Amino acid sequence: MATEDSITFIQENLAIKSFPIFEDIKREGKLCDVVLKVEDRRIHAHRIILAGTIPYFHAMFTHDMVESTQGEITIKEIDPEALELLINFAYSGKVVISTSNVQSLLVGASFLQLNRVRSACCDFLKKRLHPNNVLGVQSFADILGCINLVEATNRYIQMYFTEVARSEEFTNLMFTDVKDIISRDELHVTSEEQVFDAVVSWVKAKDSRKTYLPELLTQVRMPLLSPQYLTDHVATEELIRSSHQCRDLLDEAKDYHLMPERRPLLQSFRTRPRCCPDIIGCIYAVGGLTKSGDSLSTVEMYDPNVGIWKMGEAMTMLRSRVGVAVMHNKLYAIGGYNGSERLSTVEVFDPEMRKWSTAASMNCKRSAVGAATLFNTLYVCGGYDGISSLNTVESYDPSRNQWSMVTSMSKHRSAAGVVAFEDHIYALGGHDGLSIFDSVERYNPLVGQWVTMPSMLTKRCRLGVATLNGKIYVCGGYDGSTFLLTAEVYNPITKQWSYIAPMNTMRSRVALVANCGRLYAIGGYDGTTNLSSVEIYVPELDRWEFVASMCAHEGGVGVGVVPSL
Repeated sequence: MATEDSITFIQENLAIKSFPIFEDIKREGKLCDVVLKVEDRRIHAHRIILAGTIPYFHAMFTHDMVESTQGEITIKEIDPEALELLINFAYSGKVVISTSNVQSLLVGASFLQLNRVRSACCDFLKKRLHPNNVLGVQSFADILGCINLVEATNRYIQMYFTEVARSEEFTNLMFTDVKDIISRDELHVTSEEQVFDAVVSWVKAKDSRKTYLPELLTQVRMPLLSPQYLTDHVATEELIRSSHQCRDLLDEAKDYHLMPERRPLLQSFRTRPRCCPDIIGCIYAVGGLTKSGDSLSTVEMYDPNVGIWKMGEAMTMLRSRVGVAVMHNKLYAIGGYNGSERLSTVEVFDPEMRKWSTAASMNCKRSAVGAATLFNTLYVCGGYDGISSLNTVESYDPSRNQWSMVTSMSKHRSAAGVVAFEDHIYALGGHDGLSIFDSVERYNPLVGQWVTMPSMLTKRCRLGVATLNGKIYVCGGYDGSTFLLTAEVYNPITKQWSYIAPMNTMRSRVALVANCGRLYAIGGYDGTTNLSSVEIYVPELDRWEFVASMCAHEGGVGVGVVPSL
């Protein structure tokens, strides 16, 4: 304690400055007093550093275990590469998590009780869930006791059940796991037919599974199947016809339709529609244009639970052709055009505080700009500065509230589509003032390079772009002569684009976002009129359907989805 004759001096950054020195000493192999042996790899380290940073070694070295005095300790439970990365983490506080090492790192972090690394691995996996991997991730997370990751996979399975049911992982599930999934109220299906089809496909995958069909069908809500489907598909299925129990369930469903007056007597969970509570988020439509072409500061919101648009808090500035992105559950409005000049300013909306605030301005003025979020960094690509189309790209670090220039695109792209997909930023289409492009390029932030990807089937500027279920979708736009209603999808496995059903309306300057397993095409311009209408794409049906129109916008909006989970 300080007195009149003394003071206490504290160097706040001592640990921050010291650990890099410890790391250098380790790298040089000096003062090391323990060797960790895993398979054929030997990792030299310092007991005091390991004990101070890794709970597993703290317990080992401070509780008189045999290993506390051994010069060489054998570790059997961890992959060699993962152990070395985690030992290096003990010195630097940094570890690079990738798709190739995340599972071994998660096993290692769990074993060593490095809970922060374990959580980071789980978060990494959550962001990369896909219909083809979610069941495997769930099983892996369950074995390691990663409760939050298991819950995230359950929500994903429920939200994207139809796609998951088509995966090889689903086909290989055990009976008890299939029964658990199809019994859930929370499955997001447009029709109970999708559940029935999934069950029959699973049973038919192996002859030995036929005996499971009656029990599985008790979890299918067959009274909710249409009379036509019951007659044409269920009643004609040989597996159903050859089982007395299955025929009883079919009769129950038929009675439900044939005798509606008896439905109160037939009420059970099988007559209750499923309802998925995991609505992904609220759609925000930002800025845009009036019918006369004036820029707006208006914001409105669409809640899929309610199915209507309502007014939100307006931005502080007028912005049309604005870039919009969501990061850390906050909505960013970036650049745009205020009716007289292109903007470099940025503002951010906090849905909890219901308030817009100013963020750092970009280095360049940009309207018709594309924006996307990847690895906790916001990227803006191209745009128009009032003189020419841009090929420059900027990244925003929210922790420092700072924009930095990164590698420019190969093409000058104004009114392009920009989206984050599979650890990369994609820039699609757009124009340079002379030509409209079908070309696509993607940016790898780890190496700072853009590479060319397969071109779209149609050249498009002012297009909408979004990702859904492991694929990139584009729609609408303008090809130089026609306002487009066509839409197409990119499959990263085949590396090919293919057309999907066209929209009902031509839409240039259209905004496209994914929400609740659907794509929302919002607003735009049809060559004559700025549009307030909205239509959704249903992947299972390859069909576009109209939903509620915006109440305050007529096209040219920027759109983002703020997660509600």
